[in-house]
Amino acid sequence: MTLQDDIKSVLDNFENSSSDQIFEILNQIKPHFKSPLISEYLDGKIKKILDSSDEAEKKKQCKALMPYFDWYLQGL
Repeated sequence: MTLQDDIKSVLDNFENSSSDQIFEILNQIKPHFKSPLISEYLDGKIKKILDSSDEAEKKKQCKALMPYFDWYLQGL
């Protein structure tokens, strides 16, 4: 599967996607940002979410990061 396919799969089936799968995709998207500040900001958000031990809480916080998926699909 391509990165675009992975993103669409998570967007279509967010509830059954793991936070690890979401983080993996976000890490693949980061190099495509035009500004290193955006990547640094996203790194901070991911690190904060990873500090949580509760998968349900991770998923709740991951939902706020879904615009990065949309931006990638639209060509950043």
